Amino acid sequence: MLLLRRIGGGLLKALKFLFKNKNFQRYIAAGLFFVLITMLVAFEFVPQKVNLQVGQISPSTIFAPRSVVYVDQEKTTEERQKAMERVQRLPEVNRDVPINVQQDINQVLDSVKKVQADTEADEDIKTNRVKALIPFSLSDQIIRDIAEGNPASTDQLAEGLTVILTDVYAQEGGITSDNIEEAKNQASNKIVDRQFQEPYRLLGQGLIKHFFRPNAFFDPEKYLMQQQEAAESVPPVRVNIQYKERIISQGDVVTEEHMVRLQALGLSRPGLTLGTLIGTGLLVALLMSVILLYTYIHQRDIYRKSSYLYLIGIIFLMTLIVSRAVMAINITQWPELGALFGFLAPVAAAGMLITILLDARLAMLVVVNLALLLSVMSGNNFQFALVGFIGGVTGVFSVSKLSQRGDLVKAGIYVGAINVIIIAIVGLINGSPWYLIATSALGLGIANGLLSSILTNGALPYLETSFGITSTVRLLELSNPNNPLLKKLLTDAPGTYHHSILVGNLAEAAAESVGAEPLVVRVGAYYHDIGKIKRPYFFIENQLGGDNPHDKIAPSLSTLILTSHVKDGVELAREQKLPQPVVDIIEQHHGKSLVSFFYHKALEGDRNESVNEEDFRYEGPKPKTKEAAIVMLADNIEAAVRSLQHPTAGRVEGLVRKIIKDRLMDGQLDECDLTFKDLDAIANSFVRVLSGIFHNRIEYPDMKQEMERRKTRNAGPNK
Repeated sequence: MLLLRRIGGGLLKALKFLFKNKNFQRYIAAGLFFVLITMLVAFEFVPQKVNLQVGQISPSTIFAPRSVVYVDQEKTTEERQKAMERVQRLPEVNRDVPINVQQDINQVLDSVKKVQADTEADEDIKTNRVKALIPFSLSDQIIRDIAEGNPASTDQLAEGLTVILTDVYAQEGGITSDNIEEAKNQASNKIVDRQFQEPYRLLGQGLIKHFFRPNAFFDPEKYLMQQQEAAESVPPVRVNIQYKERIISQGDVVTEEHMVRLQALGLSRPGLTLGTLIGTGLLVALLMSVILLYTYIHQRDIYRKSSYLYLIGIIFLMTLIVSRAVMAINITQWPELGALFGFLAPVAAAGMLITILLDARLAMLVVVNLALLLSVMSGNNFQFALVGFIGGVTGVFSVSKLSQRGDLVKAGIYVGAINVIIIAIVGLINGSPWYLIATSALGLGIANGLLSSILTNGALPYLETSFGITSTVRLLELSNPNNPLLKKLLTDAPGTYHHSILVGNLAEAAAESVGAEPLVVRVGAYYHDIGKIKRPYFFIENQLGGDNPHDKIAPSLSTLILTSHVKDGVELAREQKLPQPVVDIIEQHHGKSLVSFFYHKALEGDRNESVNEEDFRYEGPKPKTKEAAIVMLADNIEAAVRSLQHPTAGRVEGLVRKIIKDRLMDGQLDECDLTFKDLDAIANSFVRVLSGIFHNRIEYPDMKQEMERRKTRNAGPNK
């Protein structure tokens, strides 16, 4: 018993250790997402209406719940096979063959004529020479008669054979290997009809049989190509099933045609096989691996943070759930439109959410993966995947550079407009009726854009809060002057408010010049001094010419009051649930810099030299990001330039570079990743913005003197 307890305790400790291990948590989450996504894609959650098999007796009469047009693959194959069979197996005629045959025959006859014309040779020699010239067997007497014959008779034979060959080869389709014997017999009969002398008749018939050959040849490759073209020219056989049409009657034997019609109506779908489930699981695993590999190589910050990976999985899963839900909608009044509800799959919402919360390139990859799974989920319906992909890409580009919250609404409009176009194109390709194309494109396309925009707007605040992500939309909300915290800053500390606005302008320009986040910098600058709300009149920008409270207290206490605005600001920011990047800027915008005025004042008043410099420094920490460092520099420079007497371009630039150098030498920029090149670009940006603020103004004349001058001029004529 004690042993079992020890074993149980050991297992419990091991499980606790595993569940605390981040890698183990990742494996568990990945397995859970894999199972859920595979189930969503592979399984049909809408119950099947019928469960019939070929050869079974139908237990009931089934009517079509909607109208549908589908392609009958079996009939289409039959029609294309018939078209292939109708292609004639015609040979190709070679026009050179009759000429070559005639040349071969004439060559023999010309040689025979030369032997006949040789009067000096005796009979035996001429006979032997003719026998050697003739490439087939003839009796010795026939050969002797030919050798002793008249060349003019040989010419007549040659002319006759030319006419016969021309006539025989001229028949339609030419001479093939199949009809060559018939053609030879035809030519031989024509020789008989010309009534040549016996030796010449036999010679002509022999030459025809020996040299006559086909001039038409069958090309199997060309024939197959013609058959393929004929098959492709046959359009798919489309079957139109009308609403309430009877598909099968009670007691009928279920045939293949019945099953095809039931499947087209969605009333019967092949059961999920083990192979299908394994294939779907492998596809899901592959796509998940692609996303993880991409983040590992190109987005290491996202890969290292498990919550970001969980966020991708949740968005992925929720998009598939909504897609599955809309695809299950069935409109009995208009079934043709209900079959196209896959166009409503909000792939664009996933793309927009991941673009806003994480990264645009990662969002593109997620959109591609979702489109592929949407195609599998809809029964390999590529048209839904195409619309989802193009709409998703449009959504990513639409929100890649948000400048105001209204851009999310515009993004939905853009997605809807693109969907209208691509759905119309898909309908034209599929040959759908015009009324269905117009209805599906306008209705479903625009609805998809609106649904994607609504889902993005609705899910964004919850995802931001749950995963601690500061999105562009959240920052835009915080930059609105109507924000309660900014309004309170304006009311209680107006000088600080205007100072923060100027700091925001300076910092944003500098951030753009060094590749930092301009919106984060601007919002951080707006809120960096909110801690001054607690004691506004202890800060010089809020003192309207009255007594300075610091004149009545010790420098150490003044320093404590000034430096405490950082801590007060952080506490207020956390109470108001400001994003962490903004809180970091509030906390780090002074770093551990020295409150030099009160430090030197303390030195002047303490003759014992017991003043500790560390007591007159901010608590820090030093800026750890480019954004926090830029706000620190902009804060210092704006305050310094505002107090500058007679600011000129040269004096402003000199002061800007001096302050940046002082902060660098004081070590305040040691923990951020700004380079010397960045600091020079920041200085140039500050100078450019400040030159616009402190530009030379027109010297207007004294208005009192001008009025006196005009009175004098107008009074002159009345004297």
